[in-house]
This record gives sequence, structure tokens and C-alpha cells, in this order.
Amino acid sequence: MSELPAEADVVVIGAGIVGNSVSYHLAEAGWRRIVLLDKGPLPDPGGSTGHASNFIFPVDHSKEITALTVDSMRQYEKLGVLTTCGGLELARTPERVDELRRRVASARAYGVAAELVDAARVGELVPFVDTDLVLAGFWTPSVAVVDPVEAGASLRAQASELGALTVVPNTEVTGVRVVDGRVRGVETDAGEVATDTVVVACGVWSPHIAAMAGARIPLTPAVHQMIDVGPIPELERTHTEIAYPLVRDMDAMMYERQKWANLEIGSYAHRPILHDPEEIPSIEAAALSPTQLPFTQADFAPQLEDARALFGSILDTPHAEVRHAINGLLSLTPDGAPVLGETPEVRGLWSAAAVWIKEGPGVGRMLAQWMTHGRTEIDLHGADIARFYPHQRTRAAVRARAAEGFNKTYGIVHPREQWESVRPQRVSPFHARETDLGAVFFEVGGWERPQWYDSNAPLLEEFGDRVPRREHEWDARWWSPTVEAEHLAMRERGAMIDVSAFAQFDVAGPGALDYVQHLVVAQVDRPVGSLVYTPVLTPEGGFRSDLTIVRLGQRHFRVITGAADGARDAFWFTRHLPDDGSVVLTDVTSAVCTLGLWGPRAQDVLTAATEDDVSDAALPFGRARRITVDTVDVLALRVSYVGEFGWELHAPFEFGQRLWDVVAEAGVSAGVVPAGIGVYGTTGRLEKGYRLMGAELDAEHDPVEAGLALPKVKSADFVGKEAYLAARESGPAAVLCTLGMGAPHEHVDADGVVRYPQGGEPVLTTAGERIVDRRGRPSQVTSAGPAPSLGTYLLFAYLPRELAVEGTRLSVEYLGERYPATVARVGRKPLFDPDDARMKGGAR
Repeated sequence: MSELPAEADVVVIGAGIVGNSVSYHLAEAGWRRIVLLDKGPLPDPGGSTGHASNFIFPVDHSKEITALTVDSMRQYEKLGVLTTCGGLELARTPERVDELRRRVASARAYGVAAELVDAARVGELVPFVDTDLVLAGFWTPSVAVVDPVEAGASLRAQASELGALTVVPNTEVTGVRVVDGRVRGVETDAGEVATDTVVVACGVWSPHIAAMAGARIPLTPAVHQMIDVGPIPELERTHTEIAYPLVRDMDAMMYERQKWANLEIGSYAHRPILHDPEEIPSIEAAALSPTQLPFTQADFAPQLEDARALFGSILDTPHAEVRHAINGLLSLTPDGAPVLGETPEVRGLWSAAAVWIKEGPGVGRMLAQWMTHGRTEIDLHGADIARFYPHQRTRAAVRARAAEGFNKTYGIVHPREQWESVRPQRVSPFHARETDLGAVFFEVGGWERPQWYDSNAPLLEEFGDRVPRREHEWDARWWSPTVEAEHLAMRERGAMIDVSAFAQFDVAGPGALDYVQHLVVAQVDRPVGSLVYTPVLTPEGGFRSDLTIVRLGQRHFRVITGAADGARDAFWFTRHLPDDGSVVLTDVTSAVCTLGLWGPRAQDVLTAATEDDVSDAALPFGRARRITVDTVDVLALRVSYVGEFGWELHAPFEFGQRLWDVVAEAGVSAGVVPAGIGVYGTTGRLEKGYRLMGAELDAEHDPVEAGLALPKVKSADFVGKEAYLAARESGPAAVLCTLGMGAPHEHVDADGVVRYPQGGEPVLTTAGERIVDRRGRPSQVTSAGPAPSLGTYLLFAYLPRELAVEGTRLSVEYLGERYPATVARVGRKPLFDPDDARMKGGAR
């Protein structure tokens, strides 16, 4: 070990598996003068790495978490610390069996070998399980255990051999020096090291370290209870750490695994027990280690009974007793995902926190890529620390969501499932009116957005058989047939939709044009009043975002982006501001509300509400103009995400309720109804083939593949331009296609029930073979939903070029069964109104 140097190119704080991995991969990427600090001793400094149960189940419903885990397993194997033992996830209930079928589909999508097995096979694999309690098991042969402490030692040694790493244990960080918003040094009890770059990789202590720099890392330390029971003769006779497959007793929210002569039992079923970083004892005060807190027996007692029911044949062995029991600390975030990337508040301060052992080396490799090249080969959209808005990074919000999410660790979480805590937070000025109409609110970015309105229930009778009812509870969960009825009402008459949740930024100043041109693909040097839809690319040419830009003046632009990505986009645009002060970026989201008005009767409604000319000639598609609606000053944008004639009406927030009332009153005679985001974001979007950031659009696909390459490439340089040009030249490895599932009777399960995939399912050949493009990316459903105007159910998926042919027959695996699907459209051209006549034409 070494003394603290006076200077470093980067300081990594935390010598657990993540900090060690980051240090090694930075060294491999060419970084030198890397300093790795930890307040604890080595090889085990006392963090979660040293006490956490060290097993790896590779399959997750999240594509990025699975990719990080699989990458980590490869690295562990290369380091010689991986022991493959296989693993079972057990179902005690029919609902869990369905969830295991869903996990089989995720495994197939990501290329992980796995299968659903019956109780008899479970008994063969783990003979001391009481199979009378088991309905089925999810068997993954590649499940393994690792030695993360040994892995960390090896990674440190390799980085040191490269002449890149100085390791300084037993050294506590006392401050992070920040000057003008940028890291300039790390203060410790052994002195200060000057540096411009710091990686916070110290797990449960990460918020404490970040706070020293004036930043927030949104996680909270939380208890995960574990005990070891033994000695158990059946296990002791194996003379090895683990001879039997790992078991996750999913309905009991527990796991059990051999650990030499003991059975280790861990639980996610107890009450959430949260702590603050400042409450964690020092190394000197801790009985075992700072992250191994005293065991609270009362919390674990019910879980021990569940374990005895399943493993009674060995747990009831004479002389077997609890030999070790802890309240082990781990890190929980508001949505359960890691927090990675440069912190929004402080330049040069990077977070590598809330990472499990199974993801550690993969995260280290990706973070090193990010810090070195500004991009990662695995899209880390869902783990980016910048995804959280400031209100989501507060202590109250973090603790509330972490407490709610803890028992979901082994829960059955629906893809549309909504959070219940810290709501409502952000409401539009239309909220009171929406509540009166029986709006069912979904939340995104803290915003309450109506998904559908119970007041529209009479539409179900009006449209009758055109609106199918979902018979299976899973398909119907967090959904309503009212969405499809609202959709049909919009197509036939019109609808008003609250789209206030979009994030909006004003860009102004003498350098505004060059600044915006540099960040986006499309040409924005257009006349004042123009609207521009454009991708925003990563340096490697994948999607960073997609958004709309309005040119409000010669030196004034408005950027409009989705609520789910507003925080990330604000970070990206802020980080690219020029240093000369020629551009001012202002977040105007809270100052503006937006009401969408679309449909065949939309022009009649707006004409009745304004004295301004809103005809197609006066305000053509793709243009913006200020009008007055009653007493409200409105910026009217002639644009549509649902494929109908109409506008986004942007108004000062405080005038929003007046705007709603005036438009709603004018719409009564035209039969215009309020409609929810179910129409805007699902049915209308899918019928028009519109892509969604985080679904179809990610950093691993480019505009050529997504069908969003523009006819011409502007002369101005922009981020990702070189890669974009290369993609245009080489052509796509995969093409985004629209798949149709036919009429409802064509996608029924073995029981004759019509089924509706939700998204994420693998797309297979008709023979059930996995489909992978030449870049190794699997084909899976990126979005799924009904197309009420077409009488079918649509799926989006990327397909290799040879399969991206209209009429190609494929299949989709959903909850254990395969359903036929046909390529209905290749590329961007929509199935509904393919020439956009309804959206771009004049009033009818």
C-alpha cells in the first residue's frame, strides 16, 4: 500500500467490487495516476461487498441490467473467481408460475439458457426441498457464486502492474474541494490530493461523500437480513462451498443457499428498515463491520418459519443452530436501479453507486468507457443518475420510494405498475377538472398524468364490439378498455389531452443557433415559427434523446422533450453550454402548461374559442404562432403525436384552468372528449408508427435503423455526425418494423383466452428460434398495444434486414406460449393514414 500522492488524474473512493472494477478498467483504458481510497483495511474494507451473499442470477426483465450482469460473469470467470452451481426460482402460487414463464421469455430474449421445470425436477436438483409446496421452478444452469473480495484484489493488482494505480487504504475522506462547480481535490485525514475527477463508489456511504461536494446521490442504506444455520451434515459432507443449486423461494421473498456446512437464508419479506449514512457505525465501533448491523430477530421470525417449511428436512437437523445473523446494509434507490454517471450538480464528480455484486465488473467497464469516450456500449439510460429530477433526489422522496420498493425485490411487478408513495407531487393546472372527470392518473417524472377518464365509460356502449375487453387479469392490469374508446372518439370527432408533463427549455443568446445546431441532427436554421423534430445522438451515433425544437426568434429556441427524459436532457444541454456566456438555458417547464386538441372537429372547436385565424393556410403543419384563446395568450404548435389535425396549445401555467374550460365548452357541441395518455402514448402513437425514447430509441440503435435518418445531412457539425454518416453509408444491421397480430381470435392461448403482449417479449421465427442481428442484438418487442382504428394489436421490433420484409411471418413468446405475428410495415411509414392526410391536411 502507498502514501497519498499530492496529485491524481482520478480519485476513486471505495475499494469494494465497484471501485476496484472502475480503477482497473480506467487503467486498461489508458488512464494513469489513479488513486483508490478507502477508510477501511484491505482486502475487505468493511462495505457491502464483504458481507453480501455472493451469488449471481443473470436474468432480469431489464435489458441493461441483464447485459451488465452477463458481462460481469464473463469478467469474474476470467478472474478465476466464478463457481457455477445453477439456480432455481420457485413458485408456490399460480401467479408466480406465470411470472416464471415471463422470466423464461426474458431469458430467451437476452440469450440466457433457462427453462421452466416441474416440482419433480426441482426435487432432483435440490433433494432437501419440500416439493409439495412447489408448483414449478425457473432453472438457470449458469447461476453462480463469486468471490468479490478476491476479484477486487486481482483487479487492483492488474491495475498496479500497468503502473496506473496507487492504493491507499485506512484513509478517510473528510471533504471534496469544489471550485466554480468543478471538482478540484479530495481532502482526507492523510492530506489532500488535487484532482479534477472523482468517482464515488462507496456504496451506502455515497450520499455522504457526494454531499461534501454539494451533490446528491439518491440512495438510502437499507437492511437485508441474512442468517447462517448449521452445521448440517448433508452439506458438510460435500466438503465444498456450494454443491447444490441456489434457491430463490420467490413467493416467500427469500433465498437459501449452501455455504460450506451451513444453509444461508436471506429475506426481502421483512419490513423496510432504512438508515442514513451518518448512522452507520465506524470501523472501530462496529461489532463485525460497519455494514453488518445487529440482527433484529423479531423481523426475521416469520421468514424463518417459511424457510423451515421448505427446507425442514435439513433445518430441523439436531444441533443445527443459527451460527451467524446480521442486518446487512445494501443501497436502495427510488426506482431500484443503479445511479451511474456524472452528477448533475458538480462537474467531474461521478457516481458508481447502488450496484450489486452481480453487476460490479460490468459497471466498472461501462463507467470507464463513459469517462474516457463519453459513451458506453451498453445503453445505461435506466441507470443514469441524471434521470432523477431534483425533487426525486430529496431525502424524503428517496426514502419513501426505497421503502415501497424494498418488498418488490422478489415481487411480481407489472410493466405498467404505478408507485404509490410521494404522490401527488407535480400537477398541471387542469388537475382539478381532470379529477372531477374521474381521471385515473399515472405518474412520470413526478407529474400526475391522466391515463384515461372514468367519465368516458359511456363511450364503451357507443363503440360496442370495436372495443375488446381483456379477459386475462394480467393483460387488463393497469389498463382500461376506455382508452380504446377514447381513441375512437378522437378519430371520429376529437379529443383534448393534457400534455403539460413535457419538459421545456428556452435557449437564447447570440450563440443559440450554433449551440443547438451542434447538439441535434436536424437543420434548425429555419424561419422563425418553424417546428423541428430531431434526434439527439451520442458520440457513437446512437440515440441520446429525441425532441421538438421551436424557433421563437432569431436567437431564441424552445426545446420540448418528454417528462421521463427531461432531467437527462437538461443535464446534456447544460453540460454542452459554451463557456463564453453566449447562450442562456432556462427551464420553463413549471411556467408552461400544454393542452393538446386533435381530431376531425378540432378546427371547429378552436375556431369557436379564438378570434384568430387557425386555418391550415394561416397555421400550416410544422409551424408555431401566437394566438389568443378567450383571454389566454397561447403559443399554438401545429403538430401531432396521434396522427390527427390539431395543435398543442401552450399557455402560462396560471391561465391553464381557464384554457381548459374554454376549450372544453367549445368542444361540447362537437362531441370532443378528454382523453388520456393511453391514447397519446400508446394507441395513437402505435397506429402512426411513432418511436419512443427508451423503447424504440436507445443508444444501441441509430437513426438509420430506426427509420429516422433525414433526407439530407446538414453541413454544420453535430455530436455523433461522423458515426451518423458512417451508418448511412453502411446501411442498417436491423430495421425497426411494425408487426401485426391480426384479429383478436388469432392470438389466443391454450385455454382460448385472447392474450396481449405488454412489451419486452422475444420475437422468434415461426419455429421458435431466437433472432439476432449481425451486431449480436436480439429481436424483442419494444412497444405493444392496440390499434383500435385498424382492429388489430401492434408490436414494434427491430429485425435483421433479411427478415425485415413485409409479410414475413414470425412469432412472439408471451408467458410461456408463442403467438403468430406478421411484419406489417418496414420502416417509418405508418399503417394508419400512411400519407398523413388527416394530420397535415386542412379542415374537413
